[in-house]
Amino acid sequence: MRKLLQLLPQGCFAHTQQPAPSLPKQKVEDCRARTLPPGKEVWTAPPSPCGSWGPMIPEGSVPAMLGFLLLLLLLCVGVWGRKADVLSSSGSQLFCKPSALAAHLETRCRSLKGFCEASWPWRALPFLQTLASGMGPLDSGVHFVRTYLQLRDGGLVALDWAVGPAPQKRRPTSRSGCAPLLLLVPNSFGKVTRNISKLCHLALRHGYCPVVFNRRGQNGCPLSTAALQPYGHPGDLQEAVQYIRSCCPGALLFAVGESSGAGLLLSYLGECGSSSHVTAAGCISPIFGPREWFEAGCPWLWRQLLLLYQKVWLSRFATMLGEVLPLQEFFGGQSLRALEEALFCQTQSWDSYWERNDPLRDVDEVAVPVLCICSQDDPVSGDPRGTLPFELFETNPYFFLVLTQGGSHCGFFKDGLCSAFWSHEVLLEFFRTTVDFLLTEDESQGQARKRGARPELKVTQGVSGSRQESWSPPDIPDICSWQRSYTR
Repeated sequence: MRKLLQLLPQGCFAHTQQPAPSLPKQKVEDCRARTLPPGKEVWTAPPSPCGSWGPMIPEGSVPAMLGFLLLLLLLCVGVWGRKADVLSSSGSQLFCKPSALAAHLETRCRSLKGFCEASWPWRALPFLQTLASGMGPLDSGVHFVRTYLQLRDGGLVALDWAVGPAPQKRRPTSRSGCAPLLLLVPNSFGKVTRNISKLCHLALRHGYCPVVFNRRGQNGCPLSTAALQPYGHPGDLQEAVQYIRSCCPGALLFAVGESSGAGLLLSYLGECGSSSHVTAAGCISPIFGPREWFEAGCPWLWRQLLLLYQKVWLSRFATMLGEVLPLQEFFGGQSLRALEEALFCQTQSWDSYWERNDPLRDVDEVAVPVLCICSQDDPVSGDPRGTLPFELFETNPYFFLVLTQGGSHCGFFKDGLCSAFWSHEVLLEFFRTTVDFLLTEDESQGQARKRGARPELKVTQGVSGSRQESWSPPDIPDICSWQRSYTR
């Protein structure tokens, strides 16, 4: 921590030390025998191990601070004025391969093209939207019941089940009559943002049961082993999905990944293929090329914030990880790549690391509809012409891209900070429309089966003979399992 504090400007912060939270004494049960105790306790975020930080303005620094803010304002306005000219008009545009599902979405999911930009301050300064969605206050109407899940190697992950006073209208969409589950994967840095909490609130109001996946050591989850989760390694998420399904058997499962957390979700969907147990998925401001993002680096402001957040977070586990990792290199690193290499590239090269963790390495095996929402003025991901894989959306019938004129990185406010997020409404409508399409297909295929015809999924019509679909029999409870024969 002393080395970390040396990286901060002198006199800019006052620090009050608080003791770090210790590991829970209660033994965590195995996921195969554990069941979720209803309403056992309401989880609240533990106090920060680094204490409270209060602003202190040194004497004579006001002009310098005003000059810095003015320069930052001019830079942001300049970036906004040079936005990529991808869309022909304001609003949003859908990129996808023509298919029966795509036609159904364009007809029934009207919010896909109904993007309404926020008011001028948010629209003119996209960095404000990013700051507000990432560091703004959490939704006060949502609380979490936490469950710790012990993994096969002894590690721990935390599952936060969202509960709240908002009126819920149950929308049972499976044959079992259970409320649908919504699995949320936060960014890879582990911070539960306002974006996530607002999505939980809206999902509760629409009858979903939201649950947030927290990686090892992140968001107050104890670190029981000297091992962290790599960027795109889906092993921990696989075990979490198995446990969630055992808690709510028969319920439909949807998943949403935020920012860099979408990389973990895409890795899971690609590695598991048709066995992912996910009905449909969504990604908000995903980073499709994380290696290039780590190497090139994001803009200076975001890089400094992420570096500071990473170092403060890992300082909690310096004693445990210091025995196996070169923490001196980590705390002295001045780039996101240096931090990632210090944590995960001690026994392998940088190239080998991304061969195993690139979120698009198995993208051809994804077998569920995935909606990605991105913005042209994203200050974190960069120019969409160089960062978005448009070819993927134009050739793969399972991937859909909504590209908006504004919205920043995980912003997409409808009006202001207290308003709803347009991206959340789009995702929930996308899930509902997809389920309606699958129900219609299931009924038509059942009638075709009675007539002796061979059932097929219309979502892949138009694919040039490279993919074949197999139909789920009607006696399987999960009607929305996308089955596919692999042709590697």
